Amino acid sequence: MNIRLLSASFFSIVLAGILFSGCTGNAEKHNMLSDQEQKDGWKLLFDGTSLTGWHVFNKGNVPSAWSVDSGRIICNPHAKNVKHGDLVTDDEYENYDLTFEWKISKAGNSGLFVNVQERPELATTFSTGPEYQLLDDKNVEPDYLSNASHKAASIFGVIANNSTSSPKPGEWNQSRVLQQNGKLTFWLNGVQTVQVDLKSDDWKKMVAASPMASYPEFGVATKGHIAVQDWTNGVAFRDIKIKRL
Repeated sequence: MNIRLLSASFFSIVLAGILFSGCTGNAEKHNMLSDQEQKDGWKLLFDGTSLTGWHVFNKGNVPSAWSVDSGRIICNPHAKNVKHGDLVTDDEYENYDLTFEWKISKAGNSGLFVNVQERPELATTFSTGPEYQLLDDKNVEPDYLSNASHKAASIFGVIANNSTSSPKPGEWNQSRVLQQNGKLTFWLNGVQTVQVDLKSDDWKKMVAASPMASYPEFGVATKGHIAVQDWTNGVAFRDIKIKRL
């Protein structure tokens, strides 16, 4: 190969490397708001480096199974010598648009709760807050999905996700929760999975016919904390953004 051709080839390789590096860098930017998002009123619920704005349900800011690693909130439900429990926002929310990305471990099971009430006499987040089910549908035991409301992006135990949308195992999934004047809507990877009016008689009837009827305050409030669940296997979250409406 002559020197001119060698130089041209070397330049092409360097340029390709720079372009690839730039694309990779952009792809890896998470837990950030664009200028337009900031103008539109979006806020980060997770800054990418700390658990500021979150605490363990009914336990406060204590060492727990939750931590931050490589720009992700992660949970190790098998961690020892730390407190276990669901992680809840310091603030309460009523009318809002929430988006987040999540990745579940193989056969993993977790959830995101809305309208959670936090008081010492309430032992769990799920006794008050409807749960956006987070699940590895493809690898969980088949019997678990005999109840369709256990499927990912359902309101766990109450309303099934009857759409064709299911999570991508081992990959990041995009979810959205919209709540306005008591109307609650879920999306998974761009597909709407659930919609219900928490103030309606239909909702009350569905709760009464579900296992959640055992909890008198379940699904009653339309304002409260947002929580993520410490349950089985591991789960990770990133790009948690909210806009009050």
